[in-house]
Amino acid sequence: MKDKKRLLGAKVESLMSMFPAVAVIGSRQCGKSTLVKDVYSDWKYYDLERPDDYQLITSDPLGFFGRQREKVIIDEAQQYPELFSVLRGIIDQDRNACGRFLLTGSSSPEIVKGLSESLAGRIATLELWPFKMVEFYEKPLPPIYDLLVDRTTSLEKLARLRTQITPNQVYEHWLQGGYPEPRIKSQDNPLFHGLWMDGYFSDYIRRDIQRLFPRLNTHNFRLFIQSLSYYSGSIINQSVVSRALEISSVTAREYFEILHNTFIWRNLRSFEKNSLKKVQKMPKGFFRDSGILHHLLKVDEVDRLLIHPTAGTSFESFVIEEIIRGIQCTLKAGVDFNFYRTRDRAEIDLIIDGPFGFIPIEVKLGTKINQRMLGSLKTFLKETGSQYGILINNSEKIEMVAENIIQLPVGCL
Repeated sequence: MKDKKRLLGAKVESLMSMFPAVAVIGSRQCGKSTLVKDVYSDWKYYDLERPDDYQLITSDPLGFFGRQREKVIIDEAQQYPELFSVLRGIIDQDRNACGRFLLTGSSSPEIVKGLSESLAGRIATLELWPFKMVEFYEKPLPPIYDLLVDRTTSLEKLARLRTQITPNQVYEHWLQGGYPEPRIKSQDNPLFHGLWMDGYFSDYIRRDIQRLFPRLNTHNFRLFIQSLSYYSGSIINQSVVSRALEISSVTAREYFEILHNTFIWRNLRSFEKNSLKKVQKMPKGFFRDSGILHHLLKVDEVDRLLIHPTAGTSFESFVIEEIIRGIQCTLKAGVDFNFYRTRDRAEIDLIIDGPFGFIPIEVKLGTKINQRMLGSLKTFLKETGSQYGILINNSEKIEMVAENIIQLPVGCL
């Protein structure tokens, strides 16, 4: 399987020049091991899911780090939670030395606690995700992301953007998602994608969920995942979901947290900084990878997807995730992502909130627009004083659709 260059590689190198250690976390099989070995191919590599490496490190961790004091990659670090407190002591012996250790881990309570408590201030953490569109089609990071996080960006600069991805490529990636192995291998054998997805969920529940949450009812959890495909992209009322699935609200909340913390599901919080409006405070949620969603919905062709009842919300979630991944490739700190919905049902799919201000973004699956579609954007811009708004759809051209709202094709992402 040919490895494709990951956009986060450059960010890993930048962070390694600033911190003693960097952690790359993300869902299982999204390409973490491949990324770190590609960025630092000459470093010592240890995988804690490999019995020999696990025994070598855990039998005498101080002795191990006494021999390996720098240029070390430790894969699947969550398998040995005590590692983080040991690393803290090793790093503090030479606190000013940067770029010594590179960790990876599938998210779990152990790794989140270890990174946030034991290694606070000593490690930079970033999330790797399945392929972004431009990664799979081997294109560079589009310039739109540096523009979005720059407070000096104007509509004139956005109007000079160009598309890198064709409409057919957009539809294909939206349908299949971005997990590297099925995405690449299914080009030669289309049946592989569905078979891989079946195995992925079995492996995810057996290896991750049962280990992390041994008391969890895995049968109910599997049914919860399957049923959740019909709620993906919607505002999530946990009470409604729990009643529909005949589970308690406490169990529903626990399941949502597990899916979110293992990078399968994203909870997008409500934007609550507009004091002029009463906003709905329940989160919006969706599967982070559109390929997982469509597999659960048993949709495997673009034509079938386009007429499916969930097509609109699925496309919105896909575009939101593409934008989040793109901005995460930059070094801009303090960026939050929210959705906006008021009690009078004014909605905006994504609000980017950072040191540069608020950027409201509306997403539409189609190509035709009317001024009614822009009503929420116009109102938000007026009430918050934001500089501009963006409409992203499947049109083929960039154009101004209102005084301070620009239409961008999804191929710009």
